[in-house]
Amino acid sequence: MTLDPAVKELLARSELPEAPALPPTAAELRTAFAASWQPPETVEEVASVTDHVLPSGVRVRVYLPDAAGAVPAFVWIHGGGWTIGSIDENEVASRAVCNAAKVAVVAVDYRLAPENPFPAAPDDCYAVVEWLASGGAGPSVDPGRIAIGGESAGGNLSTVVSMMSRDRSGPPLAAQVLICPVYGHPDDGFRSYTDFAEGFGMTAGAMRFFFDQYVSDPAQLNDPYLLPLRASDLTGLPPALVLTAEYDVLRDEGEEFARRLTDAGTKVEMTRYAGQIHGFYGLYTDLPASPRSHAHVANFLTRTFDSRN
Repeated sequence: MTLDPAVKELLARSELPEAPALPPTAAELRTAFAASWQPPETVEEVASVTDHVLPSGVRVRVYLPDAAGAVPAFVWIHGGGWTIGSIDENEVASRAVCNAAKVAVVAVDYRLAPENPFPAAPDDCYAVVEWLASGGAGPSVDPGRIAIGGESAGGNLSTVVSMMSRDRSGPPLAAQVLICPVYGHPDDGFRSYTDFAEGFGMTAGAMRFFFDQYVSDPAQLNDPYLLPLRASDLTGLPPALVLTAEYDVLRDEGEEFARRLTDAGTKVEMTRYAGQIHGFYGLYTDLPASPRSHAHVANFLTRTFDSRN
């Protein structure tokens, strides 16, 4: 399929940074990103939105739906190459899923690289899961029903936390939602890194920049908690919904990981969003595909938690 006309229009506005224009430091990139991103004029109302700071120092934002009794929790981890971004950019998606799935969306403001390189981000996200499982979010959130998900680097962290929970006999996770996730390295040879290296928003150069920020020792690239495609054992992980974008450098590694999860015995639902680019879910919410993907995620979560009642 060709690019979605709405995506073509977005790219034509030249609002998406290409690799040659990337600032030389993470701080400057954050400034550029903040200047280019505009908050939505309107967002869905939810029953409540509260910010919390965990004993570990991690900040989370909890969105609660209008529902009777305790609702399941959906931990949401934003993207940004482990280097930029915050919970603020995903307000539209978080509220939409909160209402449609009747779940508490718990958005994580994890520490960013390069100031806090690997493994700070997965440690922060795992601490949130433990906090929820201990009842930290209060009586409105069921500590026994937790799913996790994220976009891009957030998809990576969602699977990493799922692996950590498995390996540490930690809180059980009902499902993982993985949207345009990062599972490999730009040098792994996936064709999508060549086909969509430039001109589609997220570039191969941008991903190299992000890895340079996140990884402090090249030996870490062999750690499955950094790159899950390095894992020798993918058994025992929660059911997964994997959404990829057709025109995305990360497309092929996300789809390869979905296949490996399936081979390891995990139930996987995978959909490639035709004509879309990286960020269609949580960042570019004016795209027509964005609300469709929110409904897709909400439906998956509803089915997941209904099957556990």
